[in-house]
Amino acid sequence: MEKRTLTIPYEEYSSIEELPPEDRALLEAAIDATKGSYAPYSHFNVGSAVRLADGSVVKGANQENAAYPSGLCAERTAMFAASAQHPGVPMEALAVVCARDGSLMINPGSPCGACRQVMSQYERLAMKPLRIILGSGGPVLVFTGVESLMPFMFNDL
Repeated sequence: MEKRTLTIPYEEYSSIEELPPEDRALLEAAIDATKGSYAPYSHFNVGSAVRLADGSVVKGANQENAAYPSGLCAERTAMFAASAQHPGVPMEALAVVCARDGSLMINPGSPCGACRQVMSQYERLAMKPLRIILGSGGPVLVFTGVESLMPFMFNDL
């Protein structure tokens, strides 16, 4: 048996104002996307925005349903819409924010495992790491590649 250590590199910004302009614009789109959240049960509003290789930005928001788990996360809503509306255009970056009662959470939220797995699929299709921006009313975390969030993801290759 051999013990190993896993190190996950990421960038931490103290606020959205510190981000590079392109990342800041994507995170602002994700914040705007929270307005489309339908969360009558959890009151937990999530917005996401995907930037594509052609510069297009596609937004998504979480959608709850009384027949849980029939709803869908903001990240997958945005990614599936981007893929359907812009077939074949690679995804370059994804931003996610979480809010409650119209106010951004103090700390960043993190995508669920199902969203991470879908992100990995689109990352493989793009053949380059996806930039992942997790925003909040405070710090912003930026990861390069889904493997930073889910190092032992399912890989069908």
